[in-house]
Amino acid sequence: METLLLTTDEVEENAPMPAVVDAVRSAFAADARGNAQMPAKSYIELPAYNGDFRSMPAYLDAGDWDAAGVKWVNVHPDNPADHGLPTVMGTMIYSDPETAVPLAIMDGTVLTKLRTGAAAAVATDELAIDDARSLGIVGAGAQSYTQLEAIATVREIETVVIADRNPDKQEAFIDHFDGRFDVRTGSIEEAAGCDILSTVTPVREPIVDRDMLGSTTHVNAIGADAVGKQELADEILLHATIVIDNYEQCTHSGEINVPWSEGVLDDGDIHAELGEVVIGNADGRRSAEEITVFDSTGLAIQDVATAHVVYESANDRDNGTPFELLDVTG
Repeated sequence: METLLLTTDEVEENAPMPAVVDAVRSAFAADARGNAQMPAKSYIELPAYNGDFRSMPAYLDAGDWDAAGVKWVNVHPDNPADHGLPTVMGTMIYSDPETAVPLAIMDGTVLTKLRTGAAAAVATDELAIDDARSLGIVGAGAQSYTQLEAIATVREIETVVIADRNPDKQEAFIDHFDGRFDVRTGSIEEAAGCDILSTVTPVREPIVDRDMLGSTTHVNAIGADAVGKQELADEILLHATIVIDNYEQCTHSGEINVPWSEGVLDDGDIHAELGEVVIGNADGRRSAEEITVFDSTGLAIQDVATAHVVYESANDRDNGTPFELLDVTG
């Protein structure tokens, strides 16, 4: 049995965003219905290198397909300056649930970007106003690109405001989408005034205040992925309809982790997990005049669902490099 090796480019080529969004939506639904297994994300802290490793295994049964895998991913903030490497890198092992044969080993870094954008798209579809046309993005790093790519599959985005303290990153973002979207640079305030706002920064002090948002803004809070990180002011979280991806992860290291640990927020302030909204066990947007927040920490089921899309496409198109990883002759 051969294993398929898929590079960064091959993962991107075999991940049409509408299909990824649909697969991630199915993953949230499977989890909410109890048709998924997802042990808690485990961490190996590496203080000597200012970084960590994270292990993320999962299995899900989406009904007409099932999938299993594990992503091994790091976060090393000093990598770009010290080693010329990305802050986040990952490797995905995608396995056949029936036989446990490793069907594919693929780049997990681009997979992470794709599934994170897809999760924001699912949340946006459930929580943003129907006629949302403008998208603000705070942070012009790698994650910002798939935020726009994915959200544009669920809303007809006409205007995009990109805010970042690095003008080169802003211009690179604009150049990338030239001719596809009306993208302009702006301040955090201008980005936050859009119908939809995605925050994708690593900050540890809130940078978005309540008075920056409109009365109907939907916010995808993406950046907080570790204890102590927070992008949105407490006042926003206290008065918004908060939908989370996973209770344990969000209270530990999501956007709500700091006000949660300080007792500012409690269970009563959380509306639902996104999977509950997807399957109709909880309401999405309940009125036109409300601010909604999606707290996204990133789930292993999202990685497995995205890997499923990539593997099926690559296998059908004879992409990738097949090789004999296992000797199964004996």
